[in-house]
Amino acid sequence: MGKLTFKGGIHPYEGKELAKNQPVEKYLPKGDMVYLMSQHIGAPSVPCVKKGDQVLAGQKIADAGGFVSVPQHASVSGTVKGIEKRLNATGAMVDAVIVDNDQQYQEVEFVPAALEDLTKEEILNRIKEGGVVGMGGAGFPTHVKLAPKDPSKIEYVLVNGAECEPYITSDYRRMLEEPEKVVEGLKVILKLFDSAKGYICIEDNKPDCIEKMQKLVKDIPRIEVKEVMTKYPQGGERTLIYATTGREINSTMLPADVGCVVDNVATVIAIYEAVILGKPVVDRVVTITGDGIKAPKNFSVYTGTDMSELIDAAGGLKAKIEKIISGGPMMGFPLYELHIPCTKTTSAFLFLEHDAVAEAQKIQTACINCGRCVSVCPGHVLPARLATLAERGDMAGFEALDGMECCECGCCSYICPAKRPLTQSIKSMRKMVLASRKKK
Repeated sequence: MGKLTFKGGIHPYEGKELAKNQPVEKYLPKGDMVYLMSQHIGAPSVPCVKKGDQVLAGQKIADAGGFVSVPQHASVSGTVKGIEKRLNATGAMVDAVIVDNDQQYQEVEFVPAALEDLTKEEILNRIKEGGVVGMGGAGFPTHVKLAPKDPSKIEYVLVNGAECEPYITSDYRRMLEEPEKVVEGLKVILKLFDSAKGYICIEDNKPDCIEKMQKLVKDIPRIEVKEVMTKYPQGGERTLIYATTGREINSTMLPADVGCVVDNVATVIAIYEAVILGKPVVDRVVTITGDGIKAPKNFSVYTGTDMSELIDAAGGLKAKIEKIISGGPMMGFPLYELHIPCTKTTSAFLFLEHDAVAEAQKIQTACINCGRCVSVCPGHVLPARLATLAERGDMAGFEALDGMECCECGCCSYICPAKRPLTQSIKSMRKMVLASRKKK
């Protein structure tokens, strides 16, 4: 039988060898902690502390700002210095609670629970109060995702362990070092969906993780390990659903519409910790990597930690750095500032000696109509034509050619021999279309 996969996609340089063999190291921050109130999709959190308040690690410092929102928690003990605007990874200034770290790391008392004693409503409430969001990058509040209109129609719960983005190894290390937490977190989710099967989906370039997970779940009903082909963007929600179930969704649909729920490895572990241990999201594993960092590492990092501290902990930067990215090279955000706080969705910081995008712009030519962008597009659209329409500002034509089906994975830009910034043009037009729809 062939490997589970999807049509399209690319095989970029993986770069994972830089950090994959580095065990997770716990990092204790030295400076002030910056807790952004916008660490998730939806309404920003609302601070419930004020300047001068004493806080403990795990204490709630902000309430959910609405239904699609989550609370925020302090990851260290200390004193609130104030509420200020701070820069996030996308370049926006957002509200943040600043805490003076007292280096004592005193915690609130966490209240554990046994899964068999919890109702479905109690599970969802513990997930919400734990501040759990999609930690693969999207940041969608998990309690909302796990509460579809008709839970009885959910047939598959997919644990996304593909980690297809180049360089990043944080999920790989967690599957290798804490596989039990992944399995226990999946058990929590399955209690919410009586008819569902659980699939732990791992790319075949991680045979050690596959073997370890298979041994753990071999006697557990309703849970299986699915080995998927190593290909980008195998870990995309749409592509993973198609590869493992054969079902398709488009931009107007949710995974629940085809009976699926998809959660990243780090999210599933956070669900286990919030529901069973009573511990909110106050830390995560972050990969510090790239050819521009002296000693690539995987760190267990408290949320609110300044990125510049992690650079020092990884040996510092090499002499020449042209690009810094929050996340991976395909879908991450380029940074122009080193003082960025780690959030719940921070999976990696990537440091590159050469800026391939800037170099490509120097040799950009007109489209040569080769069709390569079409052959690799997992959304089955026409990237070259959509980019041309976007550059012309033709919103109607863009929508008519299904431009909103683009998942912004970057495959087309990567493969284009003319070096056209296809994804960037399409992404800009998609934002304009969404803004136009909101106005209407």
